[in-house]
Amino acid sequence: MPGIFGIIAKELPEERSAQLHQMLCSMRHEPGYRWGIFVNEPLGLRLGWTAHKGSFCESMPVWNEKKDVCLIFSGEDFRDPCEILHLRSRGHACRPDDAGYLVHLYEEKGPGFLETLNGWFSGILADFSRRLVILFNDRYGLGRIYYHQKGEGFYFSSEAKALLRALPELREVDLSSLAQTFSMGCVVGNRTLFPKIYLLPPASRWSFDFSSAPKKETYFHPGEWENQPLLGDEEYYGKLQETFARILPRYLREPVAMSLTGGLDGRLIMARADWRSVNLPCYTFGGLYRDCADVKIARRVAKLCGQSHETIRVGPSFFSQFPELSEKTVYVSDGAMDVSGAVELFVNRIAARLCPVRLTGNYGSEILRRHVAFKPGRPLEAMFSPEFAELVRKGSEIYEEERRGHKLTFIAFKQTPWHNLGRLSVEQSQLTMRSPFLENDLVSLAYQAPASLAQSSELSLRLIADGCERLGKIPTDRGLSYRPLPVVSEVLHAFREFSYKAEYAYDYGMPQWLAAVDHVVSPLRLERLFLGRQKFYHFRVWYRRELSRYAMEVLLDPQSLARPYIDGKGLSEVVNAHVKGIRNYTGEIHAALTAELIQRCLIERT
Repeated sequence: MPGIFGIIAKELPEERSAQLHQMLCSMRHEPGYRWGIFVNEPLGLRLGWTAHKGSFCESMPVWNEKKDVCLIFSGEDFRDPCEILHLRSRGHACRPDDAGYLVHLYEEKGPGFLETLNGWFSGILADFSRRLVILFNDRYGLGRIYYHQKGEGFYFSSEAKALLRALPELREVDLSSLAQTFSMGCVVGNRTLFPKIYLLPPASRWSFDFSSAPKKETYFHPGEWENQPLLGDEEYYGKLQETFARILPRYLREPVAMSLTGGLDGRLIMARADWRSVNLPCYTFGGLYRDCADVKIARRVAKLCGQSHETIRVGPSFFSQFPELSEKTVYVSDGAMDVSGAVELFVNRIAARLCPVRLTGNYGSEILRRHVAFKPGRPLEAMFSPEFAELVRKGSEIYEEERRGHKLTFIAFKQTPWHNLGRLSVEQSQLTMRSPFLENDLVSLAYQAPASLAQSSELSLRLIADGCERLGKIPTDRGLSYRPLPVVSEVLHAFREFSYKAEYAYDYGMPQWLAAVDHVVSPLRLERLFLGRQKFYHFRVWYRRELSRYAMEVLLDPQSLARPYIDGKGLSEVVNAHVKGIRNYTGEIHAALTAELIQRCLIERT
């Protein structure tokens, strides 16, 4: 995905110039990326960046009028336009639609300007008059910065692969971290898959003045939001309504298109947008078997709002592209997204042709209803070596330790940057992602939710209905609506819940006894009855059919079976049993394929 990279060191031998270009080559994933290099020998800086064409941060670097402060920024900042007008009144030349004004914020506020930023970002600022360099990221840590210290050289990048390319000695996998990806789907904390590469903590402000080691500061702590008083029901609802109405226009800057589903949060955006001044074309991801609930409902919502709608389908061409898509998914995400993200890469490539910016309701259920989607699993231990199986088992203990404390803090500052980052990085590699549900003011307010509303769908339904009554009456993909009709709505909700659970049971979550039964009746192709009603991808069936050859070629390769953390016999049995249809090992195949592609794409071929 677009980002920044560089080397900070007193000495800049010629080899570091070559290393910088290697870092750039590893991060130019798409031909349409904009990129650049900036070198300042007196300050010991070799920096670079990549960006989407036409994006907020396309025109890097940005300078102040005196040309003594330079900023390289990746991401977006969402603020009240009045604040930019204030900068203009102070004599600064700046515009609201690119990152140029940020360097002037630094001039006005100094390093404290970071506390005012609002979005997902990372950046590096050089103040030549003070001989000061500041490396920073956003308060959630979604603007990832990987780093490695080598002697007096500080190497950093938005993507770990850039460090692996420039410093081949870093190319090894940390087995403890890899075990976490098997048990939890991600690496937790500020560790990475690579033992000598670390992550900048969220809300970092690391200063380099070359008189000593970097000064490592944090400009925000979640405790600042945790310690706010809770509000009453109506007071909270009133503030939430006002806050959402105030912030939403910032995310509707054109060009933008809406990735619309059948859930609550995208519809909340639709219900609160001002259609007299906004053009918001909509699209929904769909599958092979039928129009899923998301497609049917989103089509109705878009039509009611007077907006166009398209369905982006995962068609047969996906299967022929899967080898390339799965490898690129693992490569782009630095192993943070498993191979199921190949679907996200496929549909977002198409979405990027429709519009370069994708607005989504992602994180709404997490922030407004405190939904925890990040939980440890129990993969079949027979596929692991005994030592590695023990590391995988520790995942549950680590998870329980991380879950302690405020639930919303776990969701916003752990689940989001650890569990959600992999998918986001794949999406961001193709287009710019936006969601108003991680807006600073909105998340801060969510900490003040009364217990009666903190996890209730009724609050979101009321917000939708108060914005547009007719939208509130359209049942969601789970059959929820505002002020539902007795009996009728209950029956619809029950049917949608049954459909959702039946599809999950037939697909990803099929128990082993049912997999054996399904194998016996497989000539009847019962998947046509269950699949495609709620989801648009179905890997359990695909690994048995369309993707079986690829899964077997990769996982049954002697090289794969000989990995030190794998039990070759156990993995062979997992793959063969799934492909035959007598067992369901979808999750295990996801994880094993991902681990093998981490080795091949990031360690051996980087």
